[in-house]
Amino acid sequence: MGIVSQEAILELQALMDSVEEPLNITFQNVHQGFRAETLVRFLKARDWNVAKAHKMLVDCLHWRVQNTIDDILAKPIVPIELYGAVRDSQLIGMSGYSREGLPVFAIGVGLSTFDKASVHYYVQSHIQINEYRDRVILLLTIISTIDDLNYPEKTNTYYIVNAPYIFSACCKVVKPLLQERTRKKIQVLPGCGRDELLKIMDIASLPHFCRKDGSGSSRNSENENCFSLDHPFHQQLYNYIKQQSLITEPAQPIKQGSFHVDLPEPAAEETEIAKSLESELQKFEKGNMLSKSTDGIKIDDD
Repeated sequence: MGIVSQEAILELQALMDSVEEPLNITFQNVHQGFRAETLVRFLKARDWNVAKAHKMLVDCLHWRVQNTIDDILAKPIVPIELYGAVRDSQLIGMSGYSREGLPVFAIGVGLSTFDKASVHYYVQSHIQINEYRDRVILLLTIISTIDDLNYPEKTNTYYIVNAPYIFSACCKVVKPLLQERTRKKIQVLPGCGRDELLKIMDIASLPHFCRKDGSGSSRNSENENCFSLDHPFHQQLYNYIKQQSLITEPAQPIKQGSFHVDLPEPAAEETEIAKSLESELQKFEKGNMLSKSTDGIKIDDD
């Protein structure tokens, strides 16, 4: 059990006062003036254990320095056609805000194919979305090993909709292995989840795939599709990155090539979850309950 929260914050703050300059600089980019709130996020992520929160935060800062994360918003994915292909195959977007003012991010887990670019472009784009959310929207209280280790406690609740039967079965196996604070954040809603989600957000902020009416139809213009490159969020994000690139290197043409990032090693509990998932999927395969589209599926913790 962690010590009293205020004491924990002060203790962690004292430890962070002694970090060397490169880490201190990137820490400023992480907290952006909201230092106490940032320390609280890392403390919550480690159940208010100061030593563990300190290690997590210092490891995060080392990762940022080693991979020059502070510069990632000045590294656009070019040409624009390549970025469009990333957006079409890595379905994530911001559809609006909840009634509490928190951003609503939609992730098309089952529909993302990740087959239009190298893995480095997808990782680059994912981190850019996280960094842009923090720097520009400045909501420091609002997913993969990178999120858990370097962007902790940014998500209030994960709402899962349109879940197939196999997901529900795997969820029953994996959920007991998750930490309690993570279990509480996950809610599987029936169908598209429209009625439940409308209790916490207006229909304008509802992701396009949750707006189905009784006939199964939904409005789905490119402007309302939060996954689309044409959506205002992705347009603003891409334009911001291009502007930052011109400010950083005004005389240089924008270079092609992905931004390579070292991926943190998964924690022991994540390896156990991956093995449990693979075991459960193998049971489905043996029972002929999986379609041919899932042949050869493997959960890797590499």
